[in-house]
Amino acid sequence: MSHTIRGDDPRLTWQGIVSLQKEDDWVKPWRIPCGQADLFPEGVAIQAQRPSGARIVFRSDTASLTGDILSEEDDCFLDVSSNGRLCGTVDLTNTPQFQIDTLPEGDKLIELWLSPASPIRFRSITLPGEATIERFEDSRPRWITYGSSITQCRAAESPSQTWPAIVAQEQGLNLTCLGFGGSCHLHPIVARVIRDLPADFVSICAGVNIHGQNSLSPRSFCPALVGFVLTIRERHPHIPIVLTSPIHSQGGENTPNAVGFTFAMMRDEIATAVEKLKTYGDNNIQYISGLELFGPDLESYLSDGLHPNAEGYKLLGKNYLNTVIPKVFHHSA
Repeated sequence: MSHTIRGDDPRLTWQGIVSLQKEDDWVKPWRIPCGQADLFPEGVAIQAQRPSGARIVFRSDTASLTGDILSEEDDCFLDVSSNGRLCGTVDLTNTPQFQIDTLPEGDKLIELWLSPASPIRFRSITLPGEATIERFEDSRPRWITYGSSITQCRAAESPSQTWPAIVAQEQGLNLTCLGFGGSCHLHPIVARVIRDLPADFVSICAGVNIHGQNSLSPRSFCPALVGFVLTIRERHPHIPIVLTSPIHSQGGENTPNAVGFTFAMMRDEIATAVEKLKTYGDNNIQYISGLELFGPDLESYLSDGLHPNAEGYKLLGKNYLNTVIPKVFHHSA
């Protein structure tokens, strides 16, 4: 006889989320505190319901499982991995039920990677009657990455193929992705969320949304970035923080927006912010130019001149592993 595990069962570890909304027989993951959603800008609250980088994790010896995940929008996929290896991708767009029969034999770590594109509601998974299930206590370093749609990665090939997911899996990091499409504006309330989460490493990629929506000017951008970092430092005084600037985009490089800002100017301002923080005693903060991660040579991998396509996100992840991770962890990924 099979046995069913509900979404709030303590044997399931929810990773990469900030809160769980519970109602009747389902749970919904959020990447902000769901009980305070009205305090956040509308765009952040909308995107925070899309669980980019979020996973449901447990140990089991099962070779198969079924589950019930309701997609709230179109374009919803689920990745199922075993001990870090992808076993299958399921399209949940038109059905809440899924089944995976390709898991290897024996005890293993199973991760259900959730969609970066659609909010979901999770009811349960069902295992064969003889299968075991145990909670996984994760001791890997906790990485929080904050950014725009380029960090959320809706166009990734599948949920475990976003660039933050690629980096986290390769480097052995416990990922929390706070990529909010169209809504990365250095909001102080988001800095408070990062401050209050456990973290061993924080990365911030700011500029794309600020440039596109004219939300900060050359006068206000650097102080906003400094204040954002200082808020995080209130409870994470010594962990590595990496600030990266926008990746290459021909349209934003040297053409001023409505407030006279270009990507080239933003890169200088972010580097200045890092130098200011270092001057005042922050010895564990670094600046990495986005051009080192995704430069003009990769322009053909931009789907619309700004966002990487699925293959572009893979290249961005590879370059992040080769460029940023060695400077944070002092060895090659």
